Amino acid sequence: MKNLHRTIHRWYQSYGRRTLPWRNTDEPYYIYLSEVMLQQTQVKTVLERYYFPFIERFPTLKALGEAELGEVLKAWEGLGYYTRAKNLHKSATLVSELPTDIDALIQLPGIGKNTAHAIAAFAFRQPVPIMEANVKRILCRLYRLENPTQKELWEYAYGLLDQDNAFDYNQAMMDIGALVCLPKNPACDRCPLERICEGKDDPLRYPAKQKRSVRLREEHIVIYRYHDRIFLHQRSGKFLHGLWGFESTKVPPCTAAYLGEVSHTYTHFKLTCKVYLYDEETPKQKHYFTLDEISELAISKVDEKILVLLKRSKRPCWVSF
Repeated sequence: MKNLHRTIHRWYQSYGRRTLPWRNTDEPYYIYLSEVMLQQTQVKTVLERYYFPFIERFPTLKALGEAELGEVLKAWEGLGYYTRAKNLHKSATLVSELPTDIDALIQLPGIGKNTAHAIAAFAFRQPVPIMEANVKRILCRLYRLENPTQKELWEYAYGLLDQDNAFDYNQAMMDIGALVCLPKNPACDRCPLERICEGKDDPLRYPAKQKRSVRLREEHIVIYRYHDRIFLHQRSGKFLHGLWGFESTKVPPCTAAYLGEVSHTYTHFKLTCKVYLYDEETPKQKHYFTLDEISELAISKVDEKILVLLKRSKRPCWVSF
């Protein structure tokens, strides 16, 4: 096992992404932030557009907790999966410093077992493994696991862990999965784990592919306009909570003008919106905004697409914008 660990560390020194900023800091908040941002999001996107601006705006966990949720959502805009931002903000209102204990970390909103282990391993240098998607794939191929349980995966992860240098080991495992042990075209001949990999003869078999059907959902969206301002409401439901958006209705007003259609794919469903514009003679809603004012609000990707459709329409009354 020691020889294997040495091989992994040598590979990491030569090919690992050791310059990533969250791998070169001792600040637990920055590491926690990176772990949350990297859920469902590519490293390139986080690094180029979100990580540093977010830290600049909210430099400490305490500063994040003292900010308004709307500010946090605006800084998160475009990154998607806004529940991550809400949980991050909620956690910051509960603690000004992250606990070092894994069980205590799991008690915070949005921190599951893997994120807690990652924070413990990277922020507090504890000898524990991590279990993100790349590591799961590696373990499945190493031990020929088609449909393992979470318990089985964690047992294998702990068994393979280099407890003497868990930080570099875990970073290396993620990088091997991201750069070598790829989902579709694994480069087995370049893998430092090739010698012990039981699934190298048929790597695409492990883990077994899960069939996933994407539900289709259709909505009618009405843009209510009064003079040079348009109505947005702040969402209060679980989906996109806290973001501002356009009104959805079962039946659009009969005199509303049809502008077109936009669609957006979420994790579990695809949303198609038929968009209508309705000019009001008297204001019947509560919150009306100009386009400049809307640019300061946190809105979802699909509402951004609706705005683009609106701006491209040939309907009058946008002069004052």
